[in-house]
Amino acid sequence: MAQSLELGLDTFGDVTRGPDGSVVPYPQVIRNVIEEAVLADSLGVDFFGVGEHHRSDFAVSSPEMVLAAISGRTSRIRLGSAVTVLSSDDPIRVFQRFATLDAASSGRAEIILGRGSFTEAFPLFGLDLSKYEELFEEKLELFAEALKEQPITWSGSLRAPLTGQSVYPTTESGSLKTWIGVGGSPESVVRAARYGMPLLLAIIGGAPERFAPYVDLYHRALTQLEMPDLPVGVHSPGHIAETDDQAAEELWPDYKLMRDRIGAERGWGPMSRDEFEQEIETGSLYVGSPETVAQKIAKTAKALGIARFDLKYSAGPLPHETLMRSIELYGSTVIPRVRELLA
Repeated sequence: MAQSLELGLDTFGDVTRGPDGSVVPYPQVIRNVIEEAVLADSLGVDFFGVGEHHRSDFAVSSPEMVLAAISGRTSRIRLGSAVTVLSSDDPIRVFQRFATLDAASSGRAEIILGRGSFTEAFPLFGLDLSKYEELFEEKLELFAEALKEQPITWSGSLRAPLTGQSVYPTTESGSLKTWIGVGGSPESVVRAARYGMPLLLAIIGGAPERFAPYVDLYHRALTQLEMPDLPVGVHSPGHIAETDDQAAEELWPDYKLMRDRIGAERGWGPMSRDEFEQEIETGSLYVGSPETVAQKIAKTAKALGIARFDLKYSAGPLPHETLMRSIELYGSTVIPRVRELLA
């Protein structure tokens, strides 16, 4: 699969700072994300993903709306959610919104379903956090029925049943590509296989090679379930600049700020510079010059046999102008070099 590797970008719409150091307002952050996607399209990047969050440090709570705006200004790049938090949404409405995006973009829509790494959506939408697993499993089951684009007869314990009801609009191709995002749970890997959905591994810490057993588990589960072979992708954070030192120095203050803020909520200690450097050297931070990042992506692709690599290019308040330069280097230099290394 690595020889036909797709190379994408994704963002959660992190709230950034402006040239004068002030916090950029949410509306401008969203407009900047659209500009970043337009640049990615012009450079030949294969995929652009926008994530969903419901907290103050991220501007995007409705990825489909942002993606629809992007679709009107791009022509070829595939567009999807870096994550759609299905547990806190209605599966039928999710399908309808992405089927609409698929129509508006002439068949370029994808979905990455997940449970999300934060829990703010549950109280916000009046959901019981104690039903975390049950909500995702039941809603995924219903969403899988909607993907068939046939009348649905289904019942569950958390919402009213459906009896022969159709969902509109349907897609032009009759198929809406849907990935399941997984953070490293074997049960989640097997679930993706059971529903016949491609697997996207969110590798945000430690050596990427340690996820090889999950890739193997996924393919074994597909075989045992008599499913066709399906692609595996990887999502990891990174940043690109002209030199290794420049990339690390640009990213470090903002990455630490984001990491320590989230870590304080989860009981982690502050991130040290040594830990940061270790993640760049042997972990899952793709940071450096175009050559350094390309070599690391190619190494991961070979080790895991993946079909898609998505670089999360935004991290904390890193300025829009810096992000645009990183995207430019990714599209113009990293992607061609990765393809050369994998040829």
